[in-house]
Amino acid sequence: MADLKDLREQMARIATEARSKLDEVTNDTPEERATEIEAQFDAMMVDHDRLQKKVDNEVRLQKAMDKLQATDYSKAPPVEGRVAPAVDAGLTIDYRTAFAQMVAAGGDAYVDSEVRQVLKEYRVQTAGTNTAGGFTVPVELANYIIESMAASGPMYTSDLFTGFDNGSGNTFNIPTLDDTGSTAGAHTEGGAVVDDGGKDATFGQKTMSAFAFNTEWIRWSAELNTDSIFSMEPLLGRLLGDRMGRLANSKLTTGSGSSDVEGIVTNSALGVTAASATAIASDELIDLIHSVDPAYRTGRMAFMVNDQTLAAIRKLKDGQGNYLWAAGSYINNTPDSLLGYPIVVNQAMDSIATAKKTVLFGDMSAFYVRKVGAPALYVARERFAPDFGILGYIRFDGCLTNTAAVKHLVQA
Repeated sequence: MADLKDLREQMARIATEARSKLDEVTNDTPEERATEIEAQFDAMMVDHDRLQKKVDNEVRLQKAMDKLQATDYSKAPPVEGRVAPAVDAGLTIDYRTAFAQMVAAGGDAYVDSEVRQVLKEYRVQTAGTNTAGGFTVPVELANYIIESMAASGPMYTSDLFTGFDNGSGNTFNIPTLDDTGSTAGAHTEGGAVVDDGGKDATFGQKTMSAFAFNTEWIRWSAELNTDSIFSMEPLLGRLLGDRMGRLANSKLTTGSGSSDVEGIVTNSALGVTAASATAIASDELIDLIHSVDPAYRTGRMAFMVNDQTLAAIRKLKDGQGNYLWAAGSYINNTPDSLLGYPIVVNQAMDSIATAKKTVLFGDMSAFYVRKVGAPALYVARERFAPDFGILGYIRFDGCLTNTAAVKHLVQA
């Protein structure tokens, strides 16, 4: 495992040098020299982002390992309607051997009782298991999948958003209320209080579904299954996680919400229309902040952009020549910020172009992510004989519960 302290110190040095480099650009700097400096700055930030990715991966890996080591699977809570399996200390085969046998056989229905018992003791407890087609995600594989999904984008896994799990996919209703436009009034001593219903609270309702998606079949050879048994979990976890992560992040970002997952960008309200189709001005970002009512600017506030937009924003200055973007504290593991607020990179957002919603700002906790169980997997042998196949399956939905809490900037 890489030394996180060393990586963060390297990032801090690069950020300091990059800041100094851009400080060389003034109103009197020749255009040719300014272009050269900006190219050097971009190269530094490429190194910075490469190290940031290594840090993020190391942190996620450490969390997964800590969780795996700390979990007592014998005390896993049972899913409603299912009895948690007992731990049998007399089992003679390990998890990986049992997992490989289950995959090779084409499902848990085709292996002996000892293999089934091992898989039961080390699987994620989740509803919707297809007992004839394969177990739900085993613990080790689940960790790889979730880590890969986290790397694909923030929407499915980030703590910025309000996430919750359901054991079933029944329609889920969320009551909503926006009372920021109502006030109290003066009271006259001895006077009658108006009771015409004009000040009644107006409740609304958002409905969340549970849309299902799959990875399509991932196939591999019988030779690979035999020769690479000890690397199958991370290999499959990365493939399944990447596919489901990219899809979940994209849907939760720009899903239409019409017979589809509701995306946060698609359903956010207009905050600012940029003057240009090809650029963003400093003042427009300030205006975007203030397009969100102050009543909502106390939650989990953040900007969200894709990496190309972030590259443009990093070079913006205010009227005093100060950069709007600020590097985070890598020693303290605090995020980069823009105008004092955290900034999150989401590659599912649009790049700067005509009529594109390129910047999002607001209370991200207003966006709900509903997950139905854990990602599941199913295996097949006969269908692809003599090779094997595995299929990832996931159910989720998103919902922006208050459009006044999250606003977007759209290009001209």
